[in-house]
Amino acid sequence: MLTYPQIDPIALQLGPIAVHWYGLTYLAAFGLFMLLGIRRLRHPPFVRLTGDQAWTRKDVEDILFLGVVGVVIGGRLGYCLFYKPAYYLSHPLEVFAVWQGGMAFHGGLLGVIGAMLWFAHSRRRHWLQVADFVAPCVPTGLAAGRIGNFINGELWGRFSSPDLPWGMVFAHSGSMQPRHPSQIYQFLLEGLLLFVLLWLYARKEHRQGQVAAAFLFGYGLLRFIAEYFREPDDYLGLLSMGLSMGQWLCLPMMAAGVGLWLWAQRQPQRSVA
Repeated sequence: MLTYPQIDPIALQLGPIAVHWYGLTYLAAFGLFMLLGIRRLRHPPFVRLTGDQAWTRKDVEDILFLGVVGVVIGGRLGYCLFYKPAYYLSHPLEVFAVWQGGMAFHGGLLGVIGAMLWFAHSRRRHWLQVADFVAPCVPTGLAAGRIGNFINGELWGRFSSPDLPWGMVFAHSGSMQPRHPSQIYQFLLEGLLLFVLLWLYARKEHRQGQVAAAFLFGYGLLRFIAEYFREPDDYLGLLSMGLSMGQWLCLPMMAAGVGLWLWAQRQPQRSVA
């Protein structure tokens, strides 16, 4: 049985300026996206696109900027709407109080989809081509975020068996019983494992939309599994059928992934200019 080490959330203090570990994990996520996006330019079909349809480093930079905006806006609105709608309906101005915390992945995903639609429209590209480009570059950012959750000592897991060697006591949770370090589970599943599988899958050419579909289904499935070890939000608890809010949000995500993959499989292979 382990004990959570009470990590100082501030990585560096320079007078009145405090640099938080969580902010550094976001920077790591953005840096990894940029690095992988540049590598993704070498994958088919993007490496063969020419003329106005050719992908460049500038495209990666623009997608990153728009994606950050989508994550922040969508993640915050998703948290307010999915997890605490009644509270924020009564306190609408607190929707903008992002420094108080509260971001939702599924809301951030919708924000990123909106950003990709905008990018595709402005570049006159098919939005599924943009989604296929972005999808394999995302999981490492999710992994960085889970490390941030662990450093902050938040989103801990459900109670584990006392015999579990890596069971961890989060004293600030109000209990001295060991819990699953679910942040690490999510780091390994939704982050590293999903990245490896998706990156290998995306290195080969598939019908347009299938890489994005694999991300939707893969993340939904792995998050659904991880939620069995993560403590549900105390203000929500478990919902119908004993599932958490995160699991209920993953079900339509998985269904969309399967539907998109099957739809794409029936489409003719697109020629490359």
